[in-house]
Amino acid sequence: MKRLPVLFLLLLATGPARGDGRKGPTPKGIEFFEKRVRPVLVGHCYKCHSAEGKKAGGGLSLDSREAILKGGTSGLALVAGDPAKSLIITAVRHTDPDLRMPPGKKLSDAQVADLTAWVKMGAPDPRKSGGRTARPKYGMSLEEGRRFWSFRPVEDPPVPPVRDAAWPRNPVDRFILARLERAGLKPSPPADRRTLLRRVTFDLTGLPPTPGAVDAFLADTSPQAFERVVDRLLASPRYGERWGRHWLDVVRYADTSGNASDYPVPQAHRYRDWVVRALNRDMPYDHFLREQVAGDLLTGGDAGRDDRVTATGYLAIARRFGGDRKGEHHLTLEDTIDNLGRAVLGSSIACARCHDHKFDPFTARDYYALYGIFASTRYPFPGAEVGKRQEDFVPLLPPAEIEALLRPHREAVAAAQAELKRLQVAEAAARKAPEGPGKKASVDAAGRATAEGVKRLAAAQARTPVIPTAYAVAEGKAADARVHLRGDPARPGEEVRRGFPAVLGGQALPPGSAASGRLQLAGWLTDPKNPLTARVMVNRIWHHHFGKGIVQTPNDFGRQGKPPTHPELLDFLAARFVESGWSVKAMHRLVLLSQTWQQASSDSPEATGRDPDNDLLGRHPRRRLDAESIRDSLLYVGGELDEAPAGPHPFPPEQTWGFTQHSPFAAVYETRRRSVYLMQQRLRRHPYLALFDGADSSTATGARLESTTPLQALFLMNDPLAHAAAAKLAGRVTAAAADEPARLGLAFQLAWGRPPVREERQEAEGFLRRYRERLAAVRAPAAQVEPAAWAAFARALLSANEFIFVD
Repeated sequence: MKRLPVLFLLLLATGPARGDGRKGPTPKGIEFFEKRVRPVLVGHCYKCHSAEGKKAGGGLSLDSREAILKGGTSGLALVAGDPAKSLIITAVRHTDPDLRMPPGKKLSDAQVADLTAWVKMGAPDPRKSGGRTARPKYGMSLEEGRRFWSFRPVEDPPVPPVRDAAWPRNPVDRFILARLERAGLKPSPPADRRTLLRRVTFDLTGLPPTPGAVDAFLADTSPQAFERVVDRLLASPRYGERWGRHWLDVVRYADTSGNASDYPVPQAHRYRDWVVRALNRDMPYDHFLREQVAGDLLTGGDAGRDDRVTATGYLAIARRFGGDRKGEHHLTLEDTIDNLGRAVLGSSIACARCHDHKFDPFTARDYYALYGIFASTRYPFPGAEVGKRQEDFVPLLPPAEIEALLRPHREAVAAAQAELKRLQVAEAAARKAPEGPGKKASVDAAGRATAEGVKRLAAAQARTPVIPTAYAVAEGKAADARVHLRGDPARPGEEVRRGFPAVLGGQALPPGSAASGRLQLAGWLTDPKNPLTARVMVNRIWHHHFGKGIVQTPNDFGRQGKPPTHPELLDFLAARFVESGWSVKAMHRLVLLSQTWQQASSDSPEATGRDPDNDLLGRHPRRRLDAESIRDSLLYVGGELDEAPAGPHPFPPEQTWGFTQHSPFAAVYETRRRSVYLMQQRLRRHPYLALFDGADSSTATGARLESTTPLQALFLMNDPLAHAAAAKLAGRVTAAAADEPARLGLAFQLAWGRPPVREERQEAEGFLRRYRERLAAVRAPAAQVEPAAWAAFARALLSANEFIFVD
């Protein structure tokens, strides 16, 4: 393959277009419909526009995709992809006096926005059959659910036999090779050592290897050389930043609340940083989950209490709705349940909010059993800082330490108050003294002394010690919840005991329990008998090492998701995960030291024909770097990457906050630190992350959807960040080496992790010569010629496929 200068632009300009919804809804589209659209249709439209009504109003039915596309007597209700031409959007906006639906009361702004977004994305809709005769098909029964593959207990399958017994290096390889052999295929040869080092360094740290690391690995010819590399990278602080970002994708981390004002959450970064630290120290995954669900309730004394409280930021960062504390809190609880289901259990449990799940064995009772747990939990309200409602935020110090901090302050304030009172008494006495030649002087002096006493008291009060707080949850008023009929909290139904979904065991709190149930929930989630938790996590690890999981819908292990390509391997990995003490790093080692992962990315015509999507893993997939790795690599090659932990964001002072629905918070903070530390708004994505398909912080992102657009190439060629990186790279290589050949070698090593081959060196020399000649032709100052030529060459390196992709 010709390496230089194969611009990324060529790939992007000819890349595939995104689907328009006509080829069938994507899992993400179905998720949006089930979570945001179906509840609106059921709650506000079905009474007049479905089989439930005696007559479809305006001849329009909205209870199936076919019916809604057919429209009614007024015309097309929906034009997929075009809200402006969709009458349903016109109707719910209430802008046409002759077409206002639902009649009487307009939908909320958030509901209208959700419907508009749904139409714009192509109106994904899994409902089938036609018109008014359509009836929803309810999902699996409990018995069917227990027989479904993902809800069955995890087994520990035997390692399969293979014909080529010399190829496997560990049990993972035997599972993969057995499937390849059954398909009549062979694995690819091993990747070369440079490719292997670059691949593993990006996989575990999100950064390219240093030239020194490349040289050391090439010089180490021992059988344990690669294993030592893996252990070194797993011990690096950069590991937690890389894999912390993967977890933050799943838990839809954001630094703002997501309500109408999108208030900043200054303490949210503490949870983000906790995730990074927990992964760096290989906190067992079951502990990792328990602390996030119920860290404030776990025993352990004061030692580590601040971390345990901070971990519950996972629940606290659930999206807020409405403009005040009351708002639409039931939607915040729905967001919590939805994320817990998808992130931990790979299940769309929140789809049972309005009715029993349409596809999976979850009932509305299951949903409200969980709902009661979180309704019994106190959530902080973003924006409470403005009103000084500090009870919203959980102090990170134990009571004794808080008392020790506050005692000297209280004593100083009390002393200042006593002194001021004495001065005020003295001033009053001076004013009451008999008139005489010295009275005015004594009154003035007493007044000045009193004024100074007021200042001293104010200063003492202002020196209040800052008690660090976390954006975390706490126990609230415990109570079981009632089912919301059709998801409407104004229509309560039967009361449901707080507990766990029936298909996963159905454990419940004892009647009258005064606890929220979060502590028990944390135990139910991490019980080794729970069939989903270990399966879901090992699948996520596999996904990030191979570009797709054994289950290719990592957030959906239900009927609407894809079945596992290697079910026995999935269970083998899940069993090893629990057996290892839930060690994530042990799972990395098992995968990375396999022959399967160390294959080359080369393909063969036979494999392409029989396994075009590489589901059987007869080669390693070639992948584009994600948004964070591209940005971090640009900073790295220029020597600009600041590897210090980031800490808080520079939000404006709280006393200046006046954010509203019509003037919400909006900001972009640039930094030279790693991209995991960029401030991420919930309602407005960081423009760079949006360009390169960063995670959507409003929903659980198990697998990022990769787009291919010319703007991405234009960024690498023209954006100030890319230009600055190229200029820094040019300055770095020209300062480090005196002659052109050495400079070229270093530039290739830094950008691509390898030296140039002869053809590339010749092309590079020709590029530099021609660029110098053009600069001379326009009479550029001599001092600018070399820096400009090398910067242009560096831009070509950083725009090439080899910088953006990993083999």
